[in-house]
Amino acid sequence: MADAHFEVPRLAEVYDPLDPRRRDLDVYVAIASEFGARTVLDIGCGTGTFACLLAPRGIEVIGVDPAAASLDVARAKPGATRVRWVQATAADLPPLQVDLATMTGNVAQVFLTDEEWGSVLQSAHAALRPGGRLVFETRDPAAKAWLGWNRADSLSRADIPGVGVVQAWVELSAARGELVSFRSTFVFEADRVTLTSDSTLRFRRAEEVADSLMSAGFVVDELRGAPDRPGRELVFVARQSG
Repeated sequence: MADAHFEVPRLAEVYDPLDPRRRDLDVYVAIASEFGARTVLDIGCGTGTFACLLAPRGIEVIGVDPAAASLDVARAKPGATRVRWVQATAADLPPLQVDLATMTGNVAQVFLTDEEWGSVLQSAHAALRPGGRLVFETRDPAAKAWLGWNRADSLSRADIPGVGVVQAWVELSAARGELVSFRSTFVFEADRVTLTSDSTLRFRRAEEVADSLMSAGFVVDELRGAPDRPGRELVFVARQSG
């Protein structure tokens, strides 16, 4: 099950207004163009921002996510009818043969066990045509991003049409080895309702990620940095080796 942030309708509806500047997605749009992708599988598509950026460019996009509330938001966006939306887990993808599969944001880090992660990679491999590429990012554990996960450093406040003012922040709950847990808090000022969402991410080392890709039948072509977040993100470009 997805975190409450994506499963609870009231939280899913404010996800985009609270994070409107998705400059990180520009990198993936450029990558789709770089590889000449005509079909793209967006694994963990969430509220569909990336899928809806690609579809107007004439790209066939399949957006997959387990969270019904997030998909409801996605389907209501301009251009959403051009996207095929599928409610499913990343390990249970429909039969496909796409040019490019992506996992943007923190999607690749939500799979906490080796078994879960391996299953996702195998499903992505099966969904790609021979020579197709899997591109995703994961936070570099050496940057220790979680040290800034506190109310003072993460507090944001947005006045959302039809909703009112919403405050949001994240706070670290626990950091044990590669697993880092945090709580997101949302305060709806209009009716004084506070909702929370608990999450855990796995911070894998680059070598560990590369080994898992090769075990799933991929060739790791490149390990890039994220231009909008230098020194903080690892962007893997892997190729389906057939």
